[in-house]
Amino acid sequence: SEQDVVITSACQSSVCEKIMELLGQDKIDHHQRQVAILSQDSFYRVLTPEQKVKALKGQFNFDHPDAFDNELVMITLKQILQGKTVQIPVYDFVQHSRKDEFITVYPADVVLFEGILMFYSQEIRDLFQMKLFVDTDADTRLSRRVLRDISERGRDLEQVLSQYITFVKPAFEEFCLPTKKYADVIIPRGADNLVAINLIVQHIQDILNGGLTKRHNGCSNGHAPPRQRRTSESSSRPH
Repeated sequence: SEQDVVITSACQSSVCEKIMELLGQDKIDHHQRQVAILSQDSFYRVLTPEQKVKALKGQFNFDHPDAFDNELVMITLKQILQGKTVQIPVYDFVQHSRKDEFITVYPADVVLFEGILMFYSQEIRDLFQMKLFVDTDADTRLSRRVLRDISERGRDLEQVLSQYITFVKPAFEEFCLPTKKYADVIIPRGADNLVAINLIVQHIQDILNGGLTKRHNGCSNGHAPPRQRRTSESSSRPH
């Protein structure tokens, strides 16, 4: 039978990380976490040789919906809803390819799934019980991208700016920004907006503690109440 998992999506990793930190879940062993975090970036498609040549030259659009393996995203989310342990691909952003390794994500009551295009596909969007849209200004998005791509992915400034103008900004305006209308909560200023983030954290704590189910007579936002974690559960999971 399916597990009562609340899947939330936010389109900025720093917000998800802040939520995990305030919930204290970042200090807990992966096997015991009630809240798990996934990233859409893990689900980039395997590129063809021709696409990889373009990618190495900074000429491939990684911000287009077709760049992601949405079939694998759907399979993974459905397995999570069924309470299964899942294997998440690890993507190499320097070589533009999947590594021969996986990250194991164990069953959890709440799953945060971050990614700028998580609301684009209706089939995927409909699986989320709470949808968050992190609204940051263009200058902030660009500066963060420049710092990340240069320091973490070994790219030069000219290539980063060229990609941003050619692919990133147009894709954001065409594919990401219109999905803002599907959000249940819009968070301005991203991880700096502690008031909004604390409200989300309190909502998740209510779910984990069963508080919402008590207030709604046994149902949370139209879904079954969250499962209660049993002491024996953790020992039955693969290590």
